Amino acid sequence: MAIHDLLLAGGHVIDVGGGHVGRYDVAVRGGLVAAVAPRLPAGSAREVVDVTGRLVTPGLVDLHTHVHPGATYWGIHPDPVAWHSGVTTWVDAGSAGAWGIDALRAAVGSYRVRVPALLNISALGLTGRTGESTDLAHADVDAALDAAARHPDLVVGVKARIDRETVGAHGVRPLERALEVARAAGLPVMAHVAAGPPGPADVLPLLRPGDILTHCASGVAATGAGPVVREAYARGVLLDVGHGAGGFAFDVLERQLAAGLVPHTVSTDLHARSRYGPVFDLPTTMAKLRAAGMPLADVVAAATATPAAALRLPGGVGTLAVGAPADIAVFAVREEPFAVVDAHGQVREAPERLVNTATYVAGRPLPPALPEPPPPWVPLTAAQRAALDRRDGALRALLGQPLVGPEELAEQFPRTFPRPERG
Repeated sequence: MAIHDLLLAGGHVIDVGGGHVGRYDVAVRGGLVAAVAPRLPAGSAREVVDVTGRLVTPGLVDLHTHVHPGATYWGIHPDPVAWHSGVTTWVDAGSAGAWGIDALRAAVGSYRVRVPALLNISALGLTGRTGESTDLAHADVDAALDAAARHPDLVVGVKARIDRETVGAHGVRPLERALEVARAAGLPVMAHVAAGPPGPADVLPLLRPGDILTHCASGVAATGAGPVVREAYARGVLLDVGHGAGGFAFDVLERQLAAGLVPHTVSTDLHARSRYGPVFDLPTTMAKLRAAGMPLADVVAAATATPAAALRLPGGVGTLAVGAPADIAVFAVREEPFAVVDAHGQVREAPERLVNTATYVAGRPLPPALPEPPPPWVPLTAAQRAALDRRDGALRALLGQPLVGPEELAEQFPRTFPRPERG
């Protein structure tokens, strides 16, 4: 008798958080991981999927994304990207502040993927491109604490963007208020750095162990591998890649790796401007860390168990531990050179490419979904627009054809009277 709903059989599993690395079968029952073992009986499951030769990981956890389109400058719908990238947990990094958290909550309820959120210290959130903390009154500690208390299952941290455009003349004061909220609510802070002042030298000394510096390998902010970065790293501040449209440079990452400053987490900062390049998706961003020399198992851990632990996500998210949500990603591994580019045009070569072949949330495969068109304010090159047009044309041509030919159909409602003779 079948006791499992699904059995993924024969895959190479990398589940650092759950302690499974190697050839394992993964069984699912009731939306949860039921068993992980080298060999499970095929007859124990109602559905068996042969994933021999494929890489099987926990559903990827992207620590820095922006959802909530239509209400924010940066937001995108996560589901159309999730189904072809393996990302089942999208951490929204500050799209909503105290004034918009209820609307974000309503939007999250319509997504198929999991979306915990970092509450923007600015009550405005990311309704605009930047400038949300130039009026310090928007960094309202009491309003933020109330928002976090009303949504304890949604709000898993506090986000503060600290750069000259965002904070104006206020320096690190919005970050100080974010830390005040975080201490009172028992949450970590994610601090964004970009063109300063303030810069990393102002931000990093304020961060506590377990707080997160995103855009850690920025070519715009002065991160690098200097004493301030080293001291923060030794103190337990977490370094997050947070690629984005301008937050990642290969040469900076390579200096950090040479100094032993390995990023704790790899995230995309995927949003309306970065999804068309240079980021594209999380597997492509993971390939950039591979190109810089990080081992595959370490890169997978940085996109699964480590970000989940950093935000104390409940229930085994980011692992395939028994009882964890059956969020699972399956990849074909194309072992061929793969050119990847950072935010500044520097190109490196990854040793392989991960191509997602299936993404499961709570044990069910995500269905295909078409992405929304880019909003009019997103700058695109002529080549990007032409590529989008080609993709639209290919989809139209594919979907405009009959799915199968006449000989591949069955009679669904047989006739109950004789067929007419053909003369």
